[in-house]
Amino acid sequence: MKILKFLLPTVLSVVPAASALAGESAKPDAPASGEHMYVIERTIPGAGKLTAADLKAISQKSCGVLSELGPQIRWLHSYVTGDKIYCVYVAPSEDMVREHAKRGGFPADSVSEVATVISPKTAE
Repeated sequence: MKILKFLLPTVLSVVPAASALAGESAKPDAPASGEHMYVIERTIPGAGKLTAADLKAISQKSCGVLSELGPQIRWLHSYVTGDKIYCVYVAPSEDMVREHAKRGGFPADSVSEVATVISPKTAE
């Protein structure tokens, strides 16, 4: 499983999406002034088939890198799909998000800044 060893440092975790959308405003979990929210797309063949132990190890690796970078970058949660991982981070810049990926050995196919967050609450 050579590819699995490569993928283990990839950021993965499943956190209920509802926690990110539970706020009263249209922009829940809004970053503080000077921070920005980003969605990172990571192509990880077979990501959806990784075991709980694999996901734990990968998450621990990511948290270690975040600790090195300091409190200005935060990992909110990730969505694991068949062959991709979509991670949501808060950071002062895209460069810092990419530095996290570089130091951890994680793919970062695209990093997109979130303009706003909407949910069913937005319709009210």
